[in-house]
Formats: sequence, structure tokens, C-alpha cells
Amino acid sequence: MKRKLLLAAVCLLLLSGCGENPINAKFDSEINAFCESVSAIGEKIDAIQVDAEENSIRYATSDLLSYLDELEVEFMKFSNIDFPEEFDYLEDMADEAGRYMTEAAASYHKAYEDGYHQEIE
Repeated sequence: MKRKLLLAAVCLLLLSGCGENPINAKFDSEINAFCESVSAIGEKIDAIQVDAEENSIRYATSDLLSYLDELEVEFMKFSNIDFPEEFDYLEDMADEAGRYMTEAAASYHKAYEDGYHQEIE
């Protein structure tokens, strides 16, 4: 929940200072697309249902890993957005977010592929 609130706050901050400039309009569009995609993927993750059956756990794990891969793609797109000059100070944060998401997705794959490995998680 905190992650969603932080993401929403960042999106609002980024969008609030943009005017009619075509560069800013493109930036607005890219940021909106990123926020909407991440929110939709987050809802899919939240909707994963797991019961005690092994098949259910396997499918839930597969779904989670797939959604994390989708998040990685979205964060990499985010890190490649060309930020307008007034938001240049945020570009490093976007790059860092992309790297962290790649690391998180890889870590979850290591922890959950081929069975659950608690020591890796």
C-alpha cells in the first residue's frame, strides 16, 4: 500500500508542473502510461488467489513471477523516459528504480522457481 501511495505521489508531483509544451505533453503521457500500467499490474498481483493445493500454489507462483516480469519491463521503460529539463533531477531516481526492479524480479525468480527457497527470499 505504501508503495502505491509513493508511486501516486511521484506521479502527481511529476505531472503538476507540466504545461502545454509538446515535450512536457509527451512526458505527461509517458508518466501517465507508466503509472496506469504499474497500478494495473499491482491490482493483478493483489488478486492472486492461493489455496493449499499444490497446483494452486504453482499457478499463483507462476502468475506472480509473470507479473513481476511485466513490472520490470514497465520500470525499464520508465528509466528510459527522457525527462524535461525541469525534472532532470529525477532522472537518476528513474534509472535507479529500473535497476532495483530488475534486481527484485531476478531475486523472486531465484526464490520461487523450482519450488520455494526460503533462504534465498
